[in-house]
Amino acid sequence: MTEQTASPRYRAVVLAMLLLVYTFNFLDRQILGILAVPIKADLGLSDTQLGALGGIAFALLYSTLAIPLALLADRTSRTWVITVSLAVWSGFTALCGLASSFLQLFLFRIGVGVGEAGGVAPSYAVISDYFPPHQRARALSIYSLGIPLGSAGGVLLGGYIAQTVEWRTAFIVVGLLGLVMAPIFRLVVREPARPVQSGAPVPVGAVFGILAAKRGFWFLALGAACSSMCGYGVAFWLPSLLMRSFGLDLLGAGQFLGGLLLLGGVAGVLLGGFLGDRLGGRDRAYYAWVPAVSYVIGMPLFVIGVLSDSVGFAFALFLVPQALVYVWLGPVLTAVQHLVPAHMRASASATFLLINNLVGLGLGSWAVGSLSDALTPAYGQEALRYAIVAALGFYLLAGLFMALAGKALRRDWVAA
Repeated sequence: MTEQTASPRYRAVVLAMLLLVYTFNFLDRQILGILAVPIKADLGLSDTQLGALGGIAFALLYSTLAIPLALLADRTSRTWVITVSLAVWSGFTALCGLASSFLQLFLFRIGVGVGEAGGVAPSYAVISDYFPPHQRARALSIYSLGIPLGSAGGVLLGGYIAQTVEWRTAFIVVGLLGLVMAPIFRLVVREPARPVQSGAPVPVGAVFGILAAKRGFWFLALGAACSSMCGYGVAFWLPSLLMRSFGLDLLGAGQFLGGLLLLGGVAGVLLGGFLGDRLGGRDRAYYAWVPAVSYVIGMPLFVIGVLSDSVGFAFALFLVPQALVYVWLGPVLTAVQHLVPAHMRASASATFLLINNLVGLGLGSWAVGSLSDALTPAYGQEALRYAIVAALGFYLLAGLFMALAGKALRRDWVAA
């Protein structure tokens, strides 16, 4: 079944199921942020250790295994790779609730990353197989709603369970929910047909060779990596900042961040998909220029909000930049799909995610936590506030890389 034969209704079902899986992906990934305070108290951890759990532990194998798993998906069944991956990361999420030390939790978080490595890139490829080119930015944006929805679900559900029961129960509950979801996904989503390719399967080195020769790819990847360094770093540490500097409790911090993600995050993802299809159809450079402008506008608003003393004022200030920093998802992910032929899409996406996640996800939360520890002797409890402000500068660098990517996309684009 392809974009030509699948009915609009079934394409919508496929997209809804992929969105649900991606929501679980980010729910399991981001729940650690809202649970950081009780975990730190229970296990006696430093901010640096917490940052490592949120970044390096997860990104280490998540990034590196994504390429071989995407290659496997391109050569076999993308839907089976997604199904097994969902089961693996959900199982390790549940095991996080049994950890009694930093080392155990670190290893279980690595396991979560191993599972999630096989979820995203094959999903991008499935969407590109089911949806025609003029609808892909919007389809990928709807899929990307899993980021704010899953992140919001993680902080709301995790915060509620942790405050009413304990942090361990939160991990176990969300992990078991994912395990239930895995067989349902496999039964509903059929493997899309792909064009028959003559000759031997394309090795991943050949895919990387095609991408490496395109400046547009490097600018997009580095821009997304800088953006993700801010995004993951701020998302992981914002609940702790709200509790340390704004006086909120665990449930209040979860409601603040959950509301921010649902309102700002969802709006930004949808706006990015709309602008990507609308403006990118006229000039492919806009697939990168739209995110560039969004980063430059959003960054100073974030800084003012972090430095404010009012919870209500901070929430109002955060709404607009929270939307703007999610705008990149639909346009950039669509552009990456069009840098290689159709049968290389999952591998190309995994290569893009390798760079994005090793830098952004791997270093973001750890860098902010390490800087917070370093600033503590001078600023005490407010050290985390200034560490986050420093990290927000990477949004300006992301904007620069995206601006440079625009013209290169006109030359590097592969139709279909």
